[in-house]
Amino acid sequence: QVQLVESGGGLVQPGGSLRLSCAASGSIFSIYDMGWYRQAPGKQRELVAAITTGGSTNYVDSVKGRFTISRDNAKNTVYLQMNSLKPEDTAVYYCNANRIRPISGRYDYWGQGTQVTVSS
Repeated sequence: QVQLVESGGGLVQPGGSLRLSCAASGSIFSIYDMGWYRQAPGKQRELVAAITTGGSTNYVDSVKGRFTISRDNAKNTVYLQMNSLKPEDTAVYYCNANRIRPISGRYDYWGQGTQVTVSS
C-alpha cells in the first residue's frame, strides 16, 4: 500500500495561484500513475490532472493551460501548480495513486484531501 498526504490548499483570490503537494510513502512511488481529483459541493468527483509513470500528462478541459501536474520521484512527491484560479476551481482536491496489477486489476489509493477556495 501507499499512503498519501496532501498539502498546500487554502484561500486564494480569483486570478491567484496555489501549488498543491502530495507526499507518498509506504511503497515504491515510481511504479504508480498519479492524479489529482477534485470534488465541489453537490458535484461528483472529477479527474483534474494525471501523470503516468513515464511522465505523460492529461488534464480536464477546464484547467488546460492553467494547471500543471508534475512529479519528483526522488522526493516521492506529486505537485499540482494551479494558476489563474477561478471560483469554479473551489473544491476539495484529492491525490490519487493507481496501478494495474495482473489478475487482481486496478488498485487506487487516496489522500485525505485539501480544501481549495477561490473567492474575493
